[in-house]
Amino acid sequence: MSLFSFLDKKHTIARPGYSRWLVPPAALCIHLCIGQAYAFSVFNIPLSKLIGITHPAANGAPWDPGKLMAITAAPDDWKLTELGWIFTIGIFILGTSAAVLGRWVEEGGPRRAMFTAALCFGGGFLISAIGVSLHQLWIIYLGYGFIGGIGLGLGYISPVSTLIKWFPDRPGMATGMAIMGFGGAAFIASPLSVWLMARFSTPTHVGVAETFVAMGLIYMVFMLIGSIIVRIPAEGWKPAGYVPPAQPKKLVTDKHVYVYQALKTPQFWLIWWVLCLNVTAGIGVLGQASAMSQEMFPGRVTAAAAAGFVGLISLFNMLGRFFWASMSDLIGRKNTYYCFFALGTILYALVPTAGNIGNLTLFVLCFLITFSMYGGGFATVPAYLKDMFGTRYVGAIHGWLITAWSAAGVFGPVLVNYIRQYQIDSGVPKAQAYNVTMYIMAGLLVIGFLCNAAIRAVHERHHMKHDHAVAAAE
Repeated sequence: MSLFSFLDKKHTIARPGYSRWLVPPAALCIHLCIGQAYAFSVFNIPLSKLIGITHPAANGAPWDPGKLMAITAAPDDWKLTELGWIFTIGIFILGTSAAVLGRWVEEGGPRRAMFTAALCFGGGFLISAIGVSLHQLWIIYLGYGFIGGIGLGLGYISPVSTLIKWFPDRPGMATGMAIMGFGGAAFIASPLSVWLMARFSTPTHVGVAETFVAMGLIYMVFMLIGSIIVRIPAEGWKPAGYVPPAQPKKLVTDKHVYVYQALKTPQFWLIWWVLCLNVTAGIGVLGQASAMSQEMFPGRVTAAAAAGFVGLISLFNMLGRFFWASMSDLIGRKNTYYCFFALGTILYALVPTAGNIGNLTLFVLCFLITFSMYGGGFATVPAYLKDMFGTRYVGAIHGWLITAWSAAGVFGPVLVNYIRQYQIDSGVPKAQAYNVTMYIMAGLLVIGFLCNAAIRAVHERHHMKHDHAVAAAE
């Protein structure tokens, strides 16, 4: 027996009497940690002052090597534009690793994937701490961005299919509980990061490196606990009293589709665009919410109030993941996405009106509801995939679908930022510079509505006929 045999899938099969309600906490141990990515921006300013301490050192500013062990020849601090790539690389690698390693996750079981995610995500922080100490940005790109990004991707998808198999009666609610953790993790990570940096900093030292070490170890421990707790149900297991419907509901299959066969279906790519368009409309605004509220309501929204607005958005993003995913168990996934797109279109189109008439309450309400649906889109889509392609390879298929998130992470900010700048350069007042963008976002949601409407049941020719179909497909 090898040292790591406890990670084998066969050793994670639950014994009789194991409570399925232990699986959501195991998933939360992962998602409440990796969701820290949403709070990484709290490190940007401190990272830009590692040398200058009180202000970024640049253009030959005086530098005391005693403040920092550095091997770089240039005494300049890093620019915020350079630091922004840490998060970008991490999210890109999240999508890429989820796609490439999705089948490995599915076939090896959740414990192996969650264990690996813990080592990669926690280890990414530790490597980044070395990069901070040596003042080598490429090491942080490698640590948090690349290695940590692999941990993000593995951690994000590893509990999904397991939760769906434990909760065949409420798959939306189950995945919503876990993915809610990813959306709400910033509420823990942001104050924790600030507190740790304050504890480790001195008048001549910014405590980022020590904070990275502490957070890396904390997250690694909690994620390892999640990997130990998690179990998969035995073959043929069903919840007590649960009777599968004799005739599956429309758009819900009891068959299975192999992961690479799913990529050949129009249904996969329609759902890909459904997620991409829903996320594009939200993620672009998410990064500009603070500035937008202040520019559209000058003199009425202070920087502190704008920060509170962003906090409310994060809260609704988190709660929406559980609410809408649970709602989808009652009304169906397709109808849930109809709500996202129809209601979202109206709300985005109302934002310019709210700004023009100076109605701050309407402005805030529009975005709070919109971002509940933004989070709900992430939480509902695993169950949508389960309905279309079955449970056997849903984790791997979900991994490929996450590339829609990576694409939206590029489309959304580019649309919002560049169109806003073009408007301002054309002489449009800042208070109205977002109007065109909001109408474009509404238009994207209309396209998403049409993509969702086009989704039909997967043709039976794509269904796995027997276990040897996998070998044949390979």
